Amino acid sequence: MQRRDFIKGAAGAGLAGLAAAPSIAQAADAPVINWRLASSFPKSLDTIYGAAEVLSKRVAALTNGKFQIRVFAGGELVPGLQVLDAVQNGTVECGHTASYYYVGKNMAFAFDCAVPFGLTARQQNSWMYAGGGLQLMREFFKNYNIVQFPGGNTGTQMGGWFRHEIKSLADLKGLKMRIPGLGGKIMAKLGAVPQTLPGGDIYPALERGALDAAEWVGPYDDEKLGFYKIAKHYYYPGWWEGGPQLSFMVNIDKWNALPETYKQAFEVATMEANAMMLAQYDSKNPPAMMRLIQQGVKIHPFPKDVMLAARERAFALYDEEAAKNPAFKKIYIEWKKFRDSEIQWFKVGEAPYQNFMYYVK
Repeated sequence: MQRRDFIKGAAGAGLAGLAAAPSIAQAADAPVINWRLASSFPKSLDTIYGAAEVLSKRVAALTNGKFQIRVFAGGELVPGLQVLDAVQNGTVECGHTASYYYVGKNMAFAFDCAVPFGLTARQQNSWMYAGGGLQLMREFFKNYNIVQFPGGNTGTQMGGWFRHEIKSLADLKGLKMRIPGLGGKIMAKLGAVPQTLPGGDIYPALERGALDAAEWVGPYDDEKLGFYKIAKHYYYPGWWEGGPQLSFMVNIDKWNALPETYKQAFEVATMEANAMMLAQYDSKNPPAMMRLIQQGVKIHPFPKDVMLAARERAFALYDEEAAKNPAFKKIYIEWKKFRDSEIQWFKVGEAPYQNFMYYVK
């Protein structure tokens, strides 16, 4: 037998063997598992809420329907800002949320989502999947009986909707703004009054005057929520969310009980959902921005004194927190080294090209 025939025959036998040996999900005795997923987001936000539906459909497809995950919108099972608690306590098997909603428990949660003046979406993915971030965050999440997975990214967000124009740092004094996470803490240091509200509660608060300003995501989602009907001044950039990651959170005990094949299906599905969310936002935001402008929305950059003061307060806050919070310090040291290295590369490899493309006619 010639060598090429032997290889061909061996390969064919191997493939036949694989085809003959069904996976756990294909086997007749594969377990039927039904999970509930609590989302922090309303169904009307099809892109951000939709990531959980991508996960559910892909997991079912990869397991021949044996592993089913039913998705519930924010408030259907638990309030939108209590998803982490529900997963931790086993009220639900898994959830989809933004980890910076929980910085009141520990500021280190922000690294799993967004840190002001931190990483872009590409850099966040790099840190998580290739830079050690996932390992650091999973070690931290063990304290909450959770294993987490990157579950989407919006890209750099807008800076929010304001009833009145912000001309200088002084205009932030006393301003009531919906802004969660570390961005809210920094806004407080700049004189604003931050509030944390789930997406579905923002418009009513703006409408009745309980808020002077609100940030959410970007043009596509913000248009859906109708903020432009009340606040016409739309600011950029969202310096507190340069690349905010959403996360799928799974109760550790439920995760450990899964067959290995189901674990693999779940993990692959989270990666698909993670990639698809950013692709969807990058496609949907440009036409939404044009529609908003046609509705009379005024687009403004934040004043330079606001940006400089915010950056100064941000890193002062991180140093203060690292001095008293060992969990924050452990992640912050590695995160900052990665961030600084990424900036040096992107300053050469990305920024010059982008600046030429965007500003040279």
